[in-house]
Amino acid sequence: MRIAHSGSSLLCGAQQLLFLTFSSKLQKLRPHSLQTLVFAMAGPDGNHSVSDNAEAAEDAKFGFTRSEMYTKPLSGTVDPYDRHVFLCWGRHENWPSRVEDSDSDLLPMLLSVIFQTRKHDIKVKTRLTICEGLEGTGFADGDVLIFPDMVKYRGLTESTVDNFGEDVLVNGNPWSSGEREPLTGSYVFVCAHANRDRRCGVCGPVLIEKFEKEIEHRGLKDQVFVKACSHIGGHKYAGNLIIFSPDSEGKVAGHWYGYVTPDDVSELLDLHIGKGEIIQRLWRFVCLCFGVLSLITMTNEMYTRRLALGSDF
Repeated sequence: MRIAHSGSSLLCGAQQLLFLTFSSKLQKLRPHSLQTLVFAMAGPDGNHSVSDNAEAAEDAKFGFTRSEMYTKPLSGTVDPYDRHVFLCWGRHENWPSRVEDSDSDLLPMLLSVIFQTRKHDIKVKTRLTICEGLEGTGFADGDVLIFPDMVKYRGLTESTVDNFGEDVLVNGNPWSSGEREPLTGSYVFVCAHANRDRRCGVCGPVLIEKFEKEIEHRGLKDQVFVKACSHIGGHKYAGNLIIFSPDSEGKVAGHWYGYVTPDDVSELLDLHIGKGEIIQRLWRFVCLCFGVLSLITMTNEMYTRRLALGSDF
């Protein structure tokens, strides 16, 4: 008992000494120094600010306040292409870094293989990107969206992917094993591929949330659709997004934007989608709409014309 009592007395004495020392140091602090100490410990609203500081540090490194923002010109930072295929698959939080090459995501991998092995047979230069497939949103895993053709096919599977590639990608025909559905409205694809690049993982979800809020506020839920997508290129330009939207004549184009922040969302909705006006300071590239069959026809006509003139490509 004496040993325990002696240890307890020593502990109490040490605590008192520590308190007195800390109190004497506080008394010597100037008012503004004391305020700084209290702010650092509790934050301006009385709550602990450790998480706030961590968020600020993360934003400065990966988010909208990072030093690389607006340091590079954006125009022309996308390799030209003519058609964009989106495969709905999973949630963006679960996508591996190379979702199109992942053994655990068989359907994206098989579709990607077709793009690689049949690239010389695909007459229209086409990109493949993964987007979220969420039940109850009208877009489920295995659905395929094709832009700027504004076409959707439902229910692509591992057993039908070869047939889809042959019919749609190579020959430019409707898919014989699937029902072709028209897409209406405007579509915003925001890169939120965190496992590929932290910047997109930080910026993307914030932009999506802001878009959804502003869309609801404007009553556009049935006209503008926002989806997270996988890597589209140019991590350093995050936030990155693509808007496929019809103009006043009904022609669809896919405009790429970079360095997008939540403050730009209203402008993109009101000016780009609402009025067809391009936001030049954020603009990267445009994928114009000629239609897949039109492009194939144009290519064939050019080839025939050049053969007739005795020239080659």
